[in-house]
Amino acid sequence: MPINLEAHDPDVTLTPGTTKSDIVMYLYQHPELGFRPAEIRDALDIPRGTVTTTLKRLYEDDYVGKTEDGYYHALSHREDLHHYVASHEQLTRMFGDQSDDVINSDEKDAQKVSEADLEAEVNALEDELEAGLEE
Repeated sequence: MPINLEAHDPDVTLTPGTTKSDIVMYLYQHPELGFRPAEIRDALDIPRGTVTTTLKRLYEDDYVGKTEDGYYHALSHREDLHHYVASHEQLTRMFGDQSDDVINSDEKDAQKVSEADLEAEVNALEDELEAGLEE
């Protein structure tokens, strides 16, 4: 996949959609706030052990900061992570989460079509095919 060289930072090893990325996104979307692990867990619906372990790793890797009393927060000096979050938000605004839209659209269409409608459509297609073969 091609990358934008101006925004590329080889030190940022985040993959969108992972717990690590989701936590970084959440903290950097609220750079003026600090959060306890339980607050992040509730906001992102992440299992307790996972959020604690991931926050510890992110802190050790200097992706996030931590106050002495246990609040995790975005780091103002990590411009690369601020750019990562901004880029991800921009892509989401441009393209949205199309996978959910496609699934929901397909489910809605499937719910609208009855078995009788499907049977009638198949019969009509078979009739057209037979008529085309006879000509």
